[in-house]
Amino acid sequence: MTDNDREQEGCVFEIALAVPKWGKNRGDEREGAHCVDVLVDELRQNGLIVERDVGLQNEFIKLAASNEVIGRAAAALQFRKPTHLGMDLPFEWEEAEAFIRLPDGSLFSWCERFHCYNHIIYGIVNTAESVVVLRSDSKEEHWKPGESLLLKLEAMGVVKEVFPLHDEKKRKQLLRSWAMNWSDVTHQPIDDICAYYGMKIATYFTFLGMYTRWLLFPASLGLVVQLADFGSLQFAVLPFFFMSLISWVVLFFQFWKRKNSAISARLQIYNSASLETEYRSMKTEPSLSRFPSEHMRKQSIDRMKEKANFQREEWFTWLLRARNDAFIILTIICLQLPFELAYAHLYEVLGADVLKFGLTAVYLLVIQYFTRMGGKVAVKLIKYEKFDTAENKANSLVYKVFGVYFMQSYIGVFYHALLHRNITTLRQLLIQRLVISEVIENLLENAIPYLSYRFKKYRAVRNKVKRDKGSSTGKSRTFTRVEKEYLKRAYNASIGQEIEDGLFDDFLELVLQFGMIMMFACAFPLAFAFAAMNNITEIRADALKLLAMMRRPIPRAEETIGAWLNIFQFLIVMSICTNSALLVCMYDREGNWNLSPGLAAILVMEHVLLFIKFGFSRIVPEEPAWVKAARMKNATQAEQVCTRQLLKSHYGDEKCFDEVRSHESKKVA
Repeated sequence: MTDNDREQEGCVFEIALAVPKWGKNRGDEREGAHCVDVLVDELRQNGLIVERDVGLQNEFIKLAASNEVIGRAAAALQFRKPTHLGMDLPFEWEEAEAFIRLPDGSLFSWCERFHCYNHIIYGIVNTAESVVVLRSDSKEEHWKPGESLLLKLEAMGVVKEVFPLHDEKKRKQLLRSWAMNWSDVTHQPIDDICAYYGMKIATYFTFLGMYTRWLLFPASLGLVVQLADFGSLQFAVLPFFFMSLISWVVLFFQFWKRKNSAISARLQIYNSASLETEYRSMKTEPSLSRFPSEHMRKQSIDRMKEKANFQREEWFTWLLRARNDAFIILTIICLQLPFELAYAHLYEVLGADVLKFGLTAVYLLVIQYFTRMGGKVAVKLIKYEKFDTAENKANSLVYKVFGVYFMQSYIGVFYHALLHRNITTLRQLLIQRLVISEVIENLLENAIPYLSYRFKKYRAVRNKVKRDKGSSTGKSRTFTRVEKEYLKRAYNASIGQEIEDGLFDDFLELVLQFGMIMMFACAFPLAFAFAAMNNITEIRADALKLLAMMRRPIPRAEETIGAWLNIFQFLIVMSICTNSALLVCMYDREGNWNLSPGLAAILVMEHVLLFIKFGFSRIVPEEPAWVKAARMKNATQAEQVCTRQLLKSHYGDEKCFDEVRSHESKKVA
């Protein structure tokens, strides 16, 4: 039965396991003793629909599951899902009708289904009291009691990779409504994106669409400032543009926080899997009434020891993180800074524009290698740090890698802006950086994954021809859909496969562009028009990359842009300082640095803009009123349920609980 036949019957394969394509030794082994056969039997016994697909180089085990199998896994994982009562409650398969379904009529989102698949396939353990012999070719391994089968096979090298599969019907629908839809350049089907890819990717494209839409204002204003002649008022144009720009960007991020809150509240139905740990900790918390007094005293002593251990661990972690940060900073100063200054000096010395353009192109290509090496060093450093959550670990990595890229991207521009004070050269450099960097980024993002995919297909066909050469049984075969997806690149960060989140590169590109156009806005107001045009095409290019050139990403439940928001805020403050310095350079051409009325006005304007930056943050609420009301309502209902459960467990049966409740109500009356 083909994939299309399965999909017509309503069965969609969502997960695939890649295993080696075994040779002739497979048939010499006892039936059912081969490790892959054992894995397939165990998967079927756990209720999964399994289909084996033999490719040119590997064999693939495709998995699908019924709603009941996913539902029972969700109940075991203790997902909290919204109900028709207006509360989020732990999911129970027997009470499935009480829970609200998604807009497409299904019970579970892709993020929830992926968690359930992982729970099922990695939860297969040896329940027997004796070991099971697993054979692969001529090797034998022992599957011990209580050991995970899939982890064992991954350690043996039998299971090469576990990866999600595209749903062809939904993928083609998104291609039509999203990647190929140019009717509205910033409109995107966010609900469909969230349902197919998860909350984090939907949040990124929401931010990119809103940022591009808001970017049209400074782009239009920059065109007017750059091209129009204001006569005697020309001296006031750039300060006005700068003040308008800071007001715009501060308002944008405040309204982004509001939109982010609203989107998170509206799409929370797709993201209930993120509440798993919260419910698990509440579920397993013991009742205080069940501990005797001696145990309570012992527990108090243990708490004091635990407190001392936590304090010691906290300071040790802080010192380790400070050491790693200092290592990154010293590496930038000692290694990258001289290279950046040498490039800036050569750019100033060269006379021909063609040579400058070529130097910039070579520099950007070489620096890509250096910055990726720095990013890989940062990845290795954070492995030795201890973090409370995965989010803190990701944020630490973001800050370290951004420090490397910040120096790489801006030190040469600072050199021209503040030391040479050559505004004409600075504008040429900004144009070259914006154009060349975008070309390089598009090549790295789109062309290289496509060429890599084509090369893997060519190599697979060539190896197949070599194996079948001279064999009468050799048949010409085409690639199956699952093998094509396996040959595509995973959606990982470019600085290392350890970061399984390709949005790292997309956010980094967006942040570097934002810093370039904001920190040097007064030198080149037309940069905002370049950025707006680039982002309009970036939306569709990123969508096409996800849908056609990459594997389906692992869904992630983050609802915000995380540490990137702090970096954007840092760049806003930096832009206030750098643009004030640029205005001083423009109006103090002789370099006397006298506090004439014009220069004093610029200094006053800098302080006013800093006040606007931090003042507007208090004026515009970060959360809409309806989101705050809904959150408070859910919190109150959850508190009432927890209080009732605690009182029931404390006083025993329901009758005793009712008596206590009536007694308390009489006291209140």
